[in-house]
Amino acid sequence: MKRSQSIVLLSVLTLTLSLRAATTVYVSPHGSDAWSGQLAQPNDQKTDGPVATLARARDVVRERRAPQDSPRVVVADGRYAMTEPFVLTPQDSGIAFEAAPGAKPVFSAGRAIVGFEPVENGLWRARVPGVAEGKWYFEQLFVNGRRAVRAKTPNKFYFYMGQTSETPIADKPGQFVRTTAMPPEALAPLQGLSQAEIRDVVLVAYHKWCITQRRLQSVDLEKNTVVTTGEALKSYSGWPAGTRFHLENLKVALDEPGEWFLARDGMLYYKPRPGEELGKADVVAPLTMKLVVFEGQPEQGKFVDHVTFKGLSFQHQGYTLPPAGYEPYQAAYATEAAVMIDGARDVAIQDCAIGCVGEYAVWFRRGCQNCRIERCLMEDLGAGGVRIGEGQIRPDEASRTHHITVDNNIIRHGGRIQAEGVGVWIGHSGDNAITHNEIADFFYTGISAGWHWGYGESLAKRNTISFNRVHHLGWAVLSDMGGIYTLGPSEGTVISNNVFHDIYAYSYGGWGLYTDEGSTGIVLEKNLVYNTKTGSFHQHYGKENIVRNNILAFSKLHQVQASRVEQHLSFTFEKNLVYWETGPLLAGPWTQVHINMDNNCYWNAAGQEIQFAGLSLDQWRQQKSHDQHSIIADPGFINAKNLDFRLKLDSPALKIGFEPFDYSKAGVYGDSAWLAKANDAKYPPLEWPPQGPQGAD
Repeated sequence: MKRSQSIVLLSVLTLTLSLRAATTVYVSPHGSDAWSGQLAQPNDQKTDGPVATLARARDVVRERRAPQDSPRVVVADGRYAMTEPFVLTPQDSGIAFEAAPGAKPVFSAGRAIVGFEPVENGLWRARVPGVAEGKWYFEQLFVNGRRAVRAKTPNKFYFYMGQTSETPIADKPGQFVRTTAMPPEALAPLQGLSQAEIRDVVLVAYHKWCITQRRLQSVDLEKNTVVTTGEALKSYSGWPAGTRFHLENLKVALDEPGEWFLARDGMLYYKPRPGEELGKADVVAPLTMKLVVFEGQPEQGKFVDHVTFKGLSFQHQGYTLPPAGYEPYQAAYATEAAVMIDGARDVAIQDCAIGCVGEYAVWFRRGCQNCRIERCLMEDLGAGGVRIGEGQIRPDEASRTHHITVDNNIIRHGGRIQAEGVGVWIGHSGDNAITHNEIADFFYTGISAGWHWGYGESLAKRNTISFNRVHHLGWAVLSDMGGIYTLGPSEGTVISNNVFHDIYAYSYGGWGLYTDEGSTGIVLEKNLVYNTKTGSFHQHYGKENIVRNNILAFSKLHQVQASRVEQHLSFTFEKNLVYWETGPLLAGPWTQVHINMDNNCYWNAAGQEIQFAGLSLDQWRQQKSHDQHSIIADPGFINAKNLDFRLKLDSPALKIGFEPFDYSKAGVYGDSAWLAKANDAKYPPLEWPPQGPQGAD
C-alpha cells in the first residue's frame, strides 16, 4: 500500500472514531433520569430511553464524554418542570443544548396552582400548599402566560406623600426609620388590618429615575402617618412632599380584573379577566430565584467555554422583596437576572425565549468574553432584558467582560417590578455589539452604555449600538431617560442607524439621544428620532461627541438641548434635519456651550418663526459663528405627518451634505414569522399630560 493511501485511510479511521466518540444525550418529558439518554424515545420494554431533565443530561455527558468530544443534548417538545436552577461549570464546556427539529421545549421553574373556587365579589380562590407552613411564598403570578397584578391601590394614577422625616436606628448602622405623612384616603384601606398584615403591605415610591419598595412597619391612622425602615435616601431619591406612591399586597385592594393576593394562611385570591376560566386556566407561580447559572471562575482561569443553547424556552423566575426592601438604583443596578453568567467564553444563546421573570432576563456579569445572544424573545420582565459587565472595574483582565453580541432579539414589556429596568445595559464593558434588536415598552431607558459619572476611568469603549428599534419608553412613569443613554468616557463608541420613538417622561427628560455625565468620544449618526417629550437630543455634559446626519422630529417641549457649560468642545452638531411643530428649537445655555454647529436643516412645520436661543439665523451666525452653511427649509419628507421620513429627490437637505439612510433596516431581521412577532404587540397611545402608569398589558 502506498504511503499516501495509508495516510488517507488513517485520516478516515480517525474521523470515524471521532464521530463515534461524539456523545448525544436525549431529553424528553416522557423520559426517566434512571435511563441512559442514548435513545430519543423509550424502547419497547420501557427499560431505557431519554432522560427527563437537563441536569441529568448534563451529568450523563460528564460521565461519558471522551477527550475532544463535542457533546449534544437534544431536547424533545413539551413542558419540563424545574425545581432548582440549571447549573453549568467549566467541566461542561463544549456542550450544545438544542431543541429537536421542530420542537419548542419549555422549561418552567413555576408550580401550577389548581383547585380554584368562586367566592364573593367576583373573586376566585385556591389553597396553595406550603405557604401557611412557611415553606413557600411568591410575589409574582402568571395566568395563561400573562403577568397578573398584585392587588394595589390606587389602580391607576398615584397617591401623593406629605412631609417625611428620617432618624437613624441606634443598633443598626446604616439603617433609618422614616415617618411619612400620608393622605387619609391612602390609609383608609388599612383600617382593620392586623399588625402582621400591615407589615406585608408594600409601599412603592416613584422618584426621578428609580423607585423605592418598602414594607410598612406600622401605621398611625389618627396622625395619618406610616413608618418604614431602610437605608438613608439619597438626594436624588428622597421622599419630598408630593412624591408619588402606591400601596400593594393587601386583599382589600383586590378590586380589578387581573389582580391577585396571597394571604399568609395559604389562600390565593384572584379576580379573572374577561374570558378567563380558572378551571381551564394555566395559573403558575415561580419556585426558584434563578433559571440558569454559569459558574465559571475567571479569576482562577476557569471558564465555561463553547456552550450553546438553541431553541429552548425558560420561564417563571421569581423575585421576593428582601426584608430591608428595595433601595433606589438607576437602571435597576442592584437587580440580578434569571440567567446568570460568570466566567463564560464563546457561549451562544440562540433562538431561545426567556420570559415571565422577576428580574433581568440575562446577565453576562463577570469575566465573559466573545459570547452571543441572538434571535431570542425576552418579554414580561421584572426589570430589564440583557446586562453586560459590572459597575466596577475588576483588577484582573480575565474577570472583565467584553466582546458580547446582542443581535436580532425582541426585548419588551419590562420594568414590571423594578420600573427602572433597561432593555440592554452595558456597564464597565467594551467592544460589545448591540444590533438589530426590537426594544419596547419599558418605563425607563431603552439602551444604557457606560457606568461612570464624569471623566474618570471607564471601560465602556468601542461599543457598537446600531440598527435597533427602540420605542414606547417612559409611559410618563419615570424621568431623566432616553432611547439611548450614555455615561463617561466612551471613545470609539458608535450609535448609528437606530430608530427611537415614542418616549415620554413623567416630568423632565424624555429624550431620544441622551449623552449624560462625562460622555466622551461618541459618534451618533444616521439615527431617526421622533415623538419624544423633552427633546430628540440632549447632552448634559461631555466631551467631543459628534451628532451628525440624524433625523430629529416632533419633540413636544423643545427639540435639542445642552445643559452644562464647559471649556472644552462639548459636541459637534452637523448635517442633522430638525423638524417640529411645537416648542422652541434650542433649550439650555446654547450661547455659552462650546460646540460646533453647521450644515443643518431646520424647519418648523407649524409655520412659526425659528430662533436660535433668542437670535435670528443671521445673528446666530454673526455672534456665535454657528450654522454658517445651515438652512431653514422644509427638508422635503415624503409624508412626515404619517411618519414617512424618506426624502424627495429635490430635497434641499441634500445640498448641505445630508446622506439619506434606510431607517427601515432598524429592528429585527429574518423570516416573516420573526418579523411578525416583533410587531404583534399593540401599544396604547402615550398619554399627554402624564396620566399614571401605563404600558402594554
